[in-house]
Amino acid sequence: MKRTMMSLIGVAVALGAVTGVAAVAAPDGGTAAAPADGTRLPVQRSALLCPAPTSSEVGETAYTAFAPKGAAAGSGTGSGAGSGTTKGTAQLLPAGTVKDDGGSDRGTSKGQGQGKGTDTGKDSGAATAGGRVVPPRDTKPVVPLQQAGTPVTATTDRSDAPALVGAADGALAPGWTVQQTTAVAAGAGRGLLGLSCTAPDTAFWFPGVSTGTGRQDYVHLTNPGSTPAVVDLELRGKDGALGGAAGENITVPPHTDVPVLLSTLTTAPTADATLHVTAREGRVGAAVQAVDGKLGSDWLPAAGDPSPGAVLPGIPKDATSVRLVAIAPGDADADLKVQLATPTGLITPAGLETLHVKSGMTTAVDLKDLTKGEAGSLVLTPADSTSKAPVAAALRVTRGTGDNQEMAFIPATRPVEQRATAADNRDKGSTLSLVAPEKGKDARVKVTASAGSGGGTPVTKTYTVKGGTTLEIDPPRPQGLKGGYALTVEPESGSGPVHASRTLALPQGKVPAFTIQPLPDDRGSVLVPTAGQDLSVLTD
Repeated sequence: MKRTMMSLIGVAVALGAVTGVAAVAAPDGGTAAAPADGTRLPVQRSALLCPAPTSSEVGETAYTAFAPKGAAAGSGTGSGAGSGTTKGTAQLLPAGTVKDDGGSDRGTSKGQGQGKGTDTGKDSGAATAGGRVVPPRDTKPVVPLQQAGTPVTATTDRSDAPALVGAADGALAPGWTVQQTTAVAAGAGRGLLGLSCTAPDTAFWFPGVSTGTGRQDYVHLTNPGSTPAVVDLELRGKDGALGGAAGENITVPPHTDVPVLLSTLTTAPTADATLHVTAREGRVGAAVQAVDGKLGSDWLPAAGDPSPGAVLPGIPKDATSVRLVAIAPGDADADLKVQLATPTGLITPAGLETLHVKSGMTTAVDLKDLTKGEAGSLVLTPADSTSKAPVAAALRVTRGTGDNQEMAFIPATRPVEQRATAADNRDKGSTLSLVAPEKGKDARVKVTASAGSGGGTPVTKTYTVKGGTTLEIDPPRPQGLKGGYALTVEPESGSGPVHASRTLALPQGKVPAFTIQPLPDDRGSVLVPTAGQDLSVLTD
């Protein structure tokens, strides 16, 4: 009996230890309620994926990698418990791509997904369903980090620059962030394309995609795993699912990027649609590159997980048009109250007090010059206490007029709970938007400008965002800045909820080229429940 009891206790302790490790190293998923007596610890490992940037011969891409000093440990001060070591690694490696027999990038689903670019590398690669896996030209690491607190940058003007797959561990894992910024000087895709490289997951929602005339949208699927991933793509328009089976069973080979042209997935051109990406086997990174013949191009990141409300932060004050695209992915319709968080408070846009979104269908609304010369953020909340249907949403924002227009996207963004980071900031052109969406709940936020990639001293400032308002600021800059720098956003403990985004504006002649990156929580730390022994399980 004594031996049996000791064995059971040993099993209980072992299970508690396994649970702790799993929580610390858990992949980026939904937020679960944590026990009050848990301990917040930094993650031990993180992964990021950057899609192939551009096929343009006149494009240049900058990569910026950064890891904040200290682990976010629940106090909102960034002082953290640390990772137990001052060492760590963080780097990205070039990925392969899938080519058809003609040499062009393509998806592997039933011959669909014709992509862009040509294979200028060696004519080699293993055969796959619908194409060949062509390995990258080299395997040299891109923007490897040596220490936390200082960004590392690199640039390329290659039209066949590959996707990147990478991981960080040790002290560099918590909050590791990589920004990919591409400037295309001319052509249909001219403009500024920015993307915070994504963590792998099994499901993504992209409201705001288009298969209409004048748009070419590609979803890039990147597999970081050592085994193939199998992905389903579904498009939903104003009447529900857009017909066609071309998006089913897309194979994404290991360590490979597969771009799929969305217009090949349906025979019905649709100006406003939602893309649902589901990995039935494995995990992938997913991002949509949208190219408009008149409005330029940019990356559309995935929206935050569907929920009864949504916050879309950081509409520029000089936006000339704003278009909202939303979907109710569940079994019930969603009725939403629509408000704009201005610098002075919440207002209701004229003619749009509420928005009705039918179950499984995409709804689009043209909000025109919503901001009227003031920066703002869109806040969607249930219209009444009985409306709890989840929604996913995104904004397409346009600046400029006539032939000198440029677009960017703002997806619904989860709040900053501990810390968020924008990696690529320049001496000029960066604007930080902070929104406290709940009236009466002010948010107090610490913003830190890191050291520059070429030198400089970090600077920290604290801002108060009144509840129900948007605060747009020129962020602090490092003293003696050389090169680029990163911004970290940390709410103080006990303050109201806050959402954030960063706008990077780099004009191209008369074109007001810009890109907007949402700043969700970096999930650099997790609450690990306190494990204990309960001998009562051994008694009747």
